Amino acid sequence: MGNWEHRHRVIPAVFLIFRDGDKVLLLRRANTGYMDGFFSFPAGHVDGNEPAAVAACREAYEEVGVIIKPEDLELVHTVHEKAEGHERINLGFEVKHYEGKLTNMEPEKCDELRWVPANGLPKDVIPSVREMLEHIFAGRRYSDYNF
Repeated sequence: MGNWEHRHRVIPAVFLIFRDGDKVLLLRRANTGYMDGFFSFPAGHVDGNEPAAVAACREAYEEVGVIIKPEDLELVHTVHEKAEGHERINLGFEVKHYEGKLTNMEPEKCDELRWVPANGLPKDVIPSVREMLEHIFAGRRYSDYNF
């Protein structure tokens, strides 16, 4: 078959959408070198040889200290994003159930966890995350960003 080294590649990432009624959980990035001072979902990259739902569960534990089973996630939105020098596939998983207390587990990378109303997002939300949220609340399962 073809030469795989020359195929187009994208970076997969997972985003966790925790909801409490009309509110969603956001965290404010700090000391990461990327969009510090802006809010995002708990999120992270998919490691090699790791299914996306498993990556989402891992990231939930690492970032906010809760245990989630893959079957307690629902894929609610996929974004194909063009970023600086690469492309990404961002998978937004809504958390249907978790165990534990939501806690900032990485205070060196996050200086605040905040529940925010869907219709009252702070101004300092990462633009691509804001757009993902708008699509989720509108019931759209796919979008592209920055093309």
